[in-house]
Amino acid sequence: MSLKLYGYWRSSATYRVRIALNLKQLDYEYIPVNLAKDGGEQFAADYAGLNPAHLVPTYVDDDEDIILTQSLAIIEYVDEKYDSGFRLIPSHKLDRARVRMVSQDVACDIQPVANLRVLNKLSNQFDASAELRGAWCNDWIETGFRAIEKRLETTAGKFCFGFDLSMADVCLVPQVYNAERFDVDMNAFPIIQRVAENCNELEEFVKALPENQMDAVK
Repeated sequence: MSLKLYGYWRSSATYRVRIALNLKQLDYEYIPVNLAKDGGEQFAADYAGLNPAHLVPTYVDDDEDIILTQSLAIIEYVDEKYDSGFRLIPSHKLDRARVRMVSQDVACDIQPVANLRVLNKLSNQFDASAELRGAWCNDWIETGFRAIEKRLETTAGKFCFGFDLSMADVCLVPQVYNAERFDVDMNAFPIIQRVAENCNELEEFVKALPENQMDAVK
């Protein structure tokens, strides 16, 4: 199998790429990179050769000698390259910009400040307890969701933008999963909650769930 995705089961960046690959109906080999084992397998020399940032995910196409990192770049690439499955980036310029806007609300503003390496830094350098780390994540997710909820008031239908799936939905669903993990009250965000529930009725989203991955901790 030429397509490979290196990732971690609970990484939301990996999660969003799994969803996208499923929606594009692409067959790929999932290769776990355990971010928590022995100081993190992402720092191993062989993986660093693929991704010098020591992060997940990493997308590899052996047939075309392609290595890509950064989830949004991967998603946009596969959407442009493959005509199969769902179209995740709209063709209209303004629609495309709006989808990217919500996607980046999640991938650039919410998720990075509450990912594993930030939480480890809070713990190891600043002696933050598990309770404080959870409060940190809760606060940043709620702050970001308040903005997204307001944005979606004028655009959402079944999904973030009407009745067409897009990269915005692909990014939003993993962040809702994280929100529930950190006890965010999703009743405060009824539009986001509705969109996530609609997405999670689809097989492609269910297949991408963290607990359905081969490396999931049961």
